[in-house]
Amino acid sequence: MTTPDTDNGLWVRRFHPAPGGARRLVCLPHAGGSASFYFPVSRALSPAVEVLSIQYPGRQDRRHEKCIGDIHDLAREVFTVLRPWRVEPLAIFGHSMGASLGFELARLIEQDGGSVAHLFASGRRAPSKSRHETVHLLDDEGLLADVRKLSGTNSAVLGDPEMLRAALPAIRNDYRAAERYTYRPGPPLSCPITVLTGDDDPKTTVDEARAWSDHTTAAFDLKVYPGGHFFLAEHQPAILRAVSTALSAAPAV
Repeated sequence: MTTPDTDNGLWVRRFHPAPGGARRLVCLPHAGGSASFYFPVSRALSPAVEVLSIQYPGRQDRRHEKCIGDIHDLAREVFTVLRPWRVEPLAIFGHSMGASLGFELARLIEQDGGSVAHLFASGRRAPSKSRHETVHLLDDEGLLADVRKLSGTNSAVLGDPEMLRAALPAIRNDYRAAERYTYRPGPPLSCPITVLTGDDDPKTTVDEARAWSDHTTAAFDLKVYPGGHFFLAEHQPAILRAVSTALSAAPAV
């Protein structure tokens, strides 16, 4: 395995650096989320898979930076940051907003002549399936009510007024970015796509999740789990097995 000379610590968090022969999985957080959300994933998959968890601007140790309010713009930033890591095909895992971001990131990599080992899209309808959503326009209490309903932010944050005030701008920014995301028609991806969804997710129906199959010319797999938007918290062992199995067929770095 080769390692870039420069590790951009602002963006890329390597919680468990891996030895030679590991595959690399780029993990993209949900709206309002941070890189630390994937720490358990990194720990569980190490050392066979090295997780590169992305920390968006505007949260935690990057809270003084301006948030990026457009999925396409954020994808270009992440694409640039990951360029030194693309010595071999990267796999990508994104949940909710992170799935839309992962799709656009995969597009950029393929348009640049690179290849993606696998795209895992979790808790998000297919890019071509749009909804009119305006949660980001609600007042703070309305926005937080939706976050609580989805159980998408750590309960310790929701119960701590100071932490909550610090997190709200990033949450609202990300909701806006996700709800205003517009799919731009283009060629399908050439990488395999595995879609993970909850059977009671208010943000994604099973049919909307299945429509991801239209966005690849390679293998497609849909896995439906009992639960809502954050079904992955309840089914982590099964999801990690699915990811590991898929990546075992991907080229090692």
